[in-house]
Amino acid sequence: MSLPIADTSFAEASWIMIVKSLVIFIVILQIVPVILLIERKLLGRFQGRHGPNRVGPHGIMQPLADVLKLLTKESYRPDNAVPFLWAAAPAIVIFTATATLAIIPFGDVKDGVGFYGIDVSIGVLYTFAFGSIAFYGLLLGGWASGSKYSFLGAMRSAAQLISYEISMGLALLGAVMMAGSLSLVDIANAQADTVWYIIPQFVGFLIFMIAGFAETNRAPFDLPEADAELVAGYNTEYGGMRFGSFFMAEYMEMIVVSAVATSFFLGGWHGPGPGFLDPIWMLTKIFGLLIFFIWIRATLPRLRYDQLMSLGWKVLLPLATLNVLVTAVLVVLT
Repeated sequence: MSLPIADTSFAEASWIMIVKSLVIFIVILQIVPVILLIERKLLGRFQGRHGPNRVGPHGIMQPLADVLKLLTKESYRPDNAVPFLWAAAPAIVIFTATATLAIIPFGDVKDGVGFYGIDVSIGVLYTFAFGSIAFYGLLLGGWASGSKYSFLGAMRSAAQLISYEISMGLALLGAVMMAGSLSLVDIANAQADTVWYIIPQFVGFLIFMIAGFAETNRAPFDLPEADAELVAGYNTEYGGMRFGSFFMAEYMEMIVVSAVATSFFLGGWHGPGPGFLDPIWMLTKIFGLLIFFIWIRATLPRLRYDQLMSLGWKVLLPLATLNVLVTAVLVVLT
């Protein structure tokens, strides 16, 4: 007896999948500089200064100048580095972030084309699988650099991972039980004619977003990059576009976390108006959460390492477990 390798109800032509892959990769490369510019502008406003305002009109060409600077920097590798692994680490984090974006839905099937890269029946597991692989990029980058500061930053990433990853998964489990599916498309569709899951799953949303800050190494959980203790963390020995790759992957992960939170808790692409507005609604919600990331960075100081561990194990994990138990009881009774 043959077993199916996937549970799919909709298949597309191969050329459509290839076009989708190219679009995802090209669009994400264009969006990251835009987010970087928005962040620098907003941080300037939050901190009572102007932000970038020299390169181009109102500083809008500053991301292009940063990219050109990184591209033209001299390539350097430490003598103590492990060459292949040291070079492979940035490629791993970029690949995993791009692969995760493939399951983000920006709409349902329209005219025979799904407004997403792929719709897999194990979408949540797919997301966490690639997110965990991205961690190996940070670990390899720190270890293969041959620097004690880089290695300590990589070890912090490992300890941070086990502190928030379980809570992050449990935070999504409540929405999964309510929708009855692991597919991001099904979960978003389940919120079409009902209340968005952010209301019944508000605790899960908060836990997921807090864990998302740790997942993306963003303030106040940017401990693997803490310059006060580790010079620059796991990327200390990287320069040029290899450093830029780690930097870009951080913003790509921000997009992934925001998109997953939108699909699970904010109704996905659903919003008022005709169907062609679906991608616009999805992007609007994603950018709203991205601005929230920037706001938190400008507001909160970096936590101590023991504070992060205590928050993950003593607060987030018990709350996430309780939220799952309460949701399970309510789903069964209703």
